[in-house]
Amino acid sequence: MTPTITAFERSPDGGKGLARDTRVRWALEEAGQPYEVRLVSFKAMKEPAHLALQPFGQIPTYEEGDLGLFETGAIVFHIAERHPGLLPDDANARARAITWMFAALNTVEPPILELVTAKFKEGDRSWAAQRLPLVQDRIRNRLGQLSRHLDKANWLDGAFSAGDLMMVSVLLRLRASGILDEYPNLSAYVARGEARPAYKRAFDAQLAINAEPNPSLPEPRLTL
Repeated sequence: MTPTITAFERSPDGGKGLARDTRVRWALEEAGQPYEVRLVSFKAMKEPAHLALQPFGQIPTYEEGDLGLFETGAIVFHIAERHPGLLPDDANARARAITWMFAALNTVEPPILELVTAKFKEGDRSWAAQRLPLVQDRIRNRLGQLSRHLDKANWLDGAFSAGDLMMVSVLLRLRASGILDEYPNLSAYVARGEARPAYKRAFDAQLAINAEPNPSLPEPRLTL
């Protein structure tokens, strides 16, 4: 059965690949699996039909038969377990790839999301100028640790895996800040992820939704 995922009717980033449905699209493309997309508005995301799938009123969701999932980590893990291409066959290497998925979401992404909050939601607060450098320092601490681990390798643990898919997706959020450029090996790592044909297909599919202006919808704004 072809799965259906949900995506923004109009993405806050204007189709730059930062919306989390891109991660799920990428995983499905890497696995060579067809999928359908149901677009939802910000209003529809808070209505009972969507909340039954995603209790927190977010995207994406994943539906396949009588299975409904939310949270990109859980969805990507499900895809990786069901289809070849995203997790190694060796049991230990597989466990390490899964560990990197958790590291991307639980260790590296939180301070990056904090930067988005500090800039776009709290930037007008009286204490914003003092807080921003602290957030940036926390990000640099994590990136320094990640950079040292990656060193000169192409991927985090041998071949490309779901761990790299999640880590690249997380690091992409930093590009506009310029912080990622301070770590050449991480910048190159992200570029390798973006160069993968499966990523390009996922990115183009997400961009296509936002390419045509719709005067009935508000202009995109980065709130991710």
